[in-house]
Parts: sequence; C-alpha cells; structure tokens
Amino acid sequence: MTLYIVATPIGNLDDITLRAINTLKSVDLIAAEDTRHSGLLLQHLGIKAKLFALHDHNEQDKANFLIEKLKSGLSIALISDAGTPLINDPGYHLVKACRDNGINVVPVPGACAAIAALSVAGLPSDKFTYEGFLPAKSKARQDCLIKLLDEPRTMIFYESTHRLLDSLSDMQTIFGANKHIVLAKELTKTWETIVSFTVSQLIEWLNEDTNRQKGEFVLIVEGHAKTENDIDQKVISTLKLLQKELPLKKAAAITAEIYGLKKNQLYQIGLNAEQ
Repeated sequence: MTLYIVATPIGNLDDITLRAINTLKSVDLIAAEDTRHSGLLLQHLGIKAKLFALHDHNEQDKANFLIEKLKSGLSIALISDAGTPLINDPGYHLVKACRDNGINVVPVPGACAAIAALSVAGLPSDKFTYEGFLPAKSKARQDCLIKLLDEPRTMIFYESTHRLLDSLSDMQTIFGANKHIVLAKELTKTWETIVSFTVSQLIEWLNEDTNRQKGEFVLIVEGHAKTENDIDQKVISTLKLLQKELPLKKAAAITAEIYGLKKNQLYQIGLNAEQ
C-alpha cells in the first residue's frame, strides 16, 4: 500500500536512476501524465507494466479510484512526462488524498529541470524561489512580476517557446534592462544551451537567430539587492508603466501621490531612465 513518486529523465535517458527502474518494475500500476509518451520510456527500459492516465483534466476524479487500489494492497508509481512529478505537473491531489487516508507516499528522486538549471547558473543558490510558468496574458504577467520586484532570492521560471520573448519583454519593463538572467534551454538534450546575459542582451541574442527561441526553457533570474538609498521597486515599476501613457512630469506626479514621495526625485529617476 504505497504510492511512489518517481522522477524520470528530462531528456537524456541515461539520467534514469537504478532505484527508479527497480521501482517501476516492481509496482502493480503506473499512473502517467501521458501514457503514450511514458510507454516509450518504459519500452526503452524493458518494463512491462499496466499504465493508467492521470493528468490535469482527470486527476481529482481519478484520485479516489487510485486510493481504493492502494487500500486494496496494490503499489502504484506516479510519473510525469519528464522530471519530478508535481513540479508543474499533475499529482498534488493524489498525494494529498494519500496523506489524508494514511497511505504511505515515498519519493524516488531524480531529474528536475529547475534544480539542474540553478546548479549551473552561477547565481546564489542558498535561497531561491520557484515561480513556475508566468501567466499567459501580459497584464497578469506584469502584475505577477511587480510582486517579485523586491524579491531578494534567486527566482526560477519555466517558459515555453511561444511566450519566451513576451515574458522577457515584460521582465525588461518591470525589472529593468540590466536585470541578470541565465537561460537554460533543452537541458540534457542534444541542443542543450546555457547562456548568461542581462535581460536586454538576452532578448537581442534570441532575436539574432530564431532557432534559439525553440525548445523548453528555464530562466534563472537574480534577486533584488537593496541599497540604503533604494526606492521600492514597485514605485519604479509604477512610474515606468505610467510613462508609457503619460508625459514624464505627469507620470512622476501621479506616482509620487500614490506612494507619498517627492515628485522631483521620481522625475529625475524617470529622466535618467530615458537617457
């Protein structure tokens, strides 16, 4: 009566652990995000097992079914399409249901794109925050980034091919052009690429070759370092957003009124940003 949370490779199939292989061979049932995709991995490993589809659209409904199977004495492994389950993948509802029902849940650790990217980024890794995918719409995305303006820890994001440039553009708007970012692309795969730039330099680098915009991406973003004379980054962000629609003088006045600051100081900040 055990649910195993089994990490699988994120690209290079050699990254599967011996323990993961032995676990997948021994369980009675494997719950997979995509049975066809996982079937190829199991075939490669020579594992014949009964697969059960568990994905975002059916997890809450199927969790009770799997709980009953576990209570009957079966052992089940949960895998995702790649990497560690529950990290931007299905599984939370099932694991919570197991915990609520006193069912043993055992991790079988392995590959995780976020941790792999962080380990080679060259940014502080003693403290970090995992943010996953940013919202699809620009307004919601910028609102999310504004909340992270004063985040001192290294930030980890996932991003897709189709939204990469839009997300970086919003990061440039909110964080500023000089924010340091490490981009890790196609980790452990043939075209693995890891580069380190400011956000503006990264956008330029991606636009130089559209092939660089294809793949699966992890963005490692430096945290905010405060100084004694630092103005809250939310203030700066508000000023920048208002500048897009209003003359600088008016934008500075409104921002100063919102935050109770001196408009002349904000005007000078805006003026410096335009230079």
